[in-house]
Amino acid sequence: MLLAPVIPVLVIEDIEHALPIAEALVAGGLPALEVTLRTECAIEAIKVMKQVPGAVVGAGTVLSPDDLKRSIDAGAEFIVSPGLTPMLAEAAYKAQVPFLPGTANASDVMFALECGFDRLKFFPAMAAGGPPALKAISAPLSRAKFCPTGGVTPGNAPEWLALDAVLCVGGSWMVPKGKPDVAAIEAAARLASGLAR
Repeated sequence: MLLAPVIPVLVIEDIEHALPIAEALVAGGLPALEVTLRTECAIEAIKVMKQVPGAVVGAGTVLSPDDLKRSIDAGAEFIVSPGLTPMLAEAAYKAQVPFLPGTANASDVMFALECGFDRLKFFPAMAAGGPPALKAISAPLSRAKFCPTGGVTPGNAPEWLALDAVLCVGGSWMVPKGKPDVAAIEAAARLASGLAR
């Protein structure tokens, strides 16, 4: 969460795109790459992206202990989930892997803290109330630090990053769908990596 102000959230549809996307993002100053498990080639994409020097590749959309195991076996260095269940919490805790469980309200945050996790995803960030909601939630739960994801854009990222409870944000705007334009991805990554926090 401290490597850069933005963690790119990546949906890799074509395995041939994995390497050039990772290279462009790392060259632009965004080394932490979250590959969501939403596509057939996601696990393979984690393996491919790990070949890029400086890349720290994790798995997102991890929904179960099986997803967690497959991701770690593929070399994922961190795990991100949209939520938190008792079974997933136990598996992540036993795996001793950096884990960002999704939270959307105070009860979610309290459950995550009870499970031993104090670095959390705030999701869906804008739909869950945006920066004002997270500011209110984090006030009494100050031990938790967050990576808001879901509706985060270049326009609102600075507002999120200005919150004391926010260490970084997650976003997908750097990598549009389709064949990757590596120059455009690197340029977007460079702008994102320069955001103040």
